[in-house]
Amino acid sequence: MSVTHLIASAISATLALLGSAAPAAAHVVVQSTGAGVGAFTPGRSWSVVAVLLGLTGAIVGGLALARSPGRPGTRSGRGGVVALVTGLAGAGVGGLVVAAADGGPGTGSGIVGGLLALAVGLTAAVLGGLVLTRSRRAGRIG
Repeated sequence: MSVTHLIASAISATLALLGSAAPAAAHVVVQSTGAGVGAFTPGRSWSVVAVLLGLTGAIVGGLALARSPGRPGTRSGRGGVVALVTGLAGAGVGGLVVAAADGGPGTGSGIVGGLLALAVGLTAAVLGGLVLTRSRRAGRIG
């Protein structure tokens, strides 16, 4: 297993744990402090999880795209699959946050983070698609 895949797996596992614990932690924070400007609301927590998923996909996709297609082990396209899946997951969660937002920026609904997650997640998905396309072309040629 390469270092990139090991890092991506560690980040994905961390995000999975954060994704399941963040709403409960956010609920405790909101109850204790109220929904002020700095409160970590459920909408904000989900948008952070979505942005981290998209960012993970963008980093893995960028690293996979930067690799030389002639290097051994780069034809499998695993980095492209990781980037595509995490990017689409981040964009999907970000889209759900935006759809569920009941207020504008600064209200704690997470709309700004959701929009950022959409942009970063779609960028990661595009990078993953480029990596997969390149790996298929390299597989046909070689």
